[in-house]
Amino acid sequence: MSLTTSLDLTTPPPISQWGVIVLCTLWLLAGTLGHDPWKPDDAINLGAAFSMAGNGWQTWLVPHVAGDAWLVNPPLYYWLAALCGQLFQWLLPWHDAARLATTLLGAGFLITLSASVRHLADLSAALVAPLLAIGTLGLLVPIHDAQPAIAGVFGFSLALLGLIQAQKIPLRGGMLFGAGVGITFLGVGLDGALCPLVAGLLTLFHPAWRQRDSLIALLAACIIAAVLILPWPWLLNQQSPQLFDLWWTSEKASLVPKKIFTRAHFKLLMWASWPLLPLAIWQVWLERRRLWQPQTALPLMASFVALAIFFLGNSRPVSLLPALVPLGMLAATGAGRLRRGAANAFDWFGMVTFSLMSTLIWLGAIALLTGTPEKIAKNFTKPAPGFIAHTPLIVIILAVLVTLGWLAYTLGLRRSPWRAATRWSIGWATIWLLIAMLWLPWIDYGKSYRIVSADFSQRLGKNPGCIARRNLGLAQRASLDYFNGIRTTSGDSAKNCRYLITQTRPRAEKSLANWTFLLETSRPGDKTERLRLYQHN
Repeated sequence: MSLTTSLDLTTPPPISQWGVIVLCTLWLLAGTLGHDPWKPDDAINLGAAFSMAGNGWQTWLVPHVAGDAWLVNPPLYYWLAALCGQLFQWLLPWHDAARLATTLLGAGFLITLSASVRHLADLSAALVAPLLAIGTLGLLVPIHDAQPAIAGVFGFSLALLGLIQAQKIPLRGGMLFGAGVGITFLGVGLDGALCPLVAGLLTLFHPAWRQRDSLIALLAACIIAAVLILPWPWLLNQQSPQLFDLWWTSEKASLVPKKIFTRAHFKLLMWASWPLLPLAIWQVWLERRRLWQPQTALPLMASFVALAIFFLGNSRPVSLLPALVPLGMLAATGAGRLRRGAANAFDWFGMVTFSLMSTLIWLGAIALLTGTPEKIAKNFTKPAPGFIAHTPLIVIILAVLVTLGWLAYTLGLRRSPWRAATRWSIGWATIWLLIAMLWLPWIDYGKSYRIVSADFSQRLGKNPGCIARRNLGLAQRASLDYFNGIRTTSGDSAKNCRYLITQTRPRAEKSLANWTFLLETSRPGDKTERLRLYQHN
């Protein structure tokens, strides 16, 4: 059997290859650059990378956050983020430079996804595949944060590309599959590596992958995967058997089913997988009599595996990310086979939605800059008191050009089976670009701990000595360490500390036995969280 489909999907989409590259590049960079570390994942993961970059090569084996070991994920993402931060800090703030690790992994995912669809279908579907990916709601935030899960997404997409190529070129396919498994493990751990491993095992039941040269692919995959996976755990065990035991216990616990098939899983799946899931279901329906064909069987099996692992685990958006890879492969072909009524409805929904959203974004931007309309301006002032908008004229001009360009381009798109999907992705990317250009400073003002850290630093002085902590969240600890080098401690080592930082609610009692209250601070507009500084009596 061949992975080349017989479907007539050769009608080109109404966008060129360079148009796809430019759009995806802008989408990947917008929102990744231009803001401080944000609570929770962004600050924590940047904190781990920052600790590596600031403490020499000795700390690259064990990720640390604000001085404490952090072994929730293996260190691949932190290595890449630390390297990006060091290489590009001359051009960008360190946190923006480090966040480029997500951009590089996201670009790798889009490229491998397009390559896979090219083998499964044709060039037209391959062009649309990355467009659908950037138009997927659940990918928006993780692929613009400092997020190790994106390494898992890239690794899974690379492993699936290896499985596709293994049928014709066993050695190359096996090497790609092994590299994908290794990258997934080093990015997100054993639970993430299950997706490519189980998907790879299932292909052994399909005659297209049971060939004379399949053993070559299997051996190549095992060698590459072992070379990538084994050194880090071995070195970790050599340096610190205690930390290795702690990490390995956590990895085994991650394989135990948790909240199984809850309503939260289904709600998350419904919105985060839009528009991939309905398009993928449509493609499966159209191919219902040919599901065992390799071009449908592989992404279908991989989708079942990834969704099963998601439904057996926590209902977190990052847990769903692996499933978006094979769903994207199915959806890319299904998008060009929509019936006219469904395509028109999808097209109409996208145009109306994005027209409304762009209008609201511009109204908000005008209110931020001018104070009118007054009611809208007040809605922006309440969550970010004290914020003063100072959007440069060049940014406003670019935002106007982006808006006009979107309207002119999408309204002029020629009729094509791919037009609805193309319009959706361009519209979603435009909305994200407008938010990044016009609203990002306002969002950052309310989410950053820069002001909080500066308040503490001013009161503590240059050499505060030991600082104890109580109920202080990891994201807050990482932010204080990143901005002003404020590190806290707990347990026995905190008994003789001169200062104490606590995290509490606004109405909580300020007085503490044996401690003198010095300062209370919070992020602007934060109504639920207060950070307080005390000095020992």
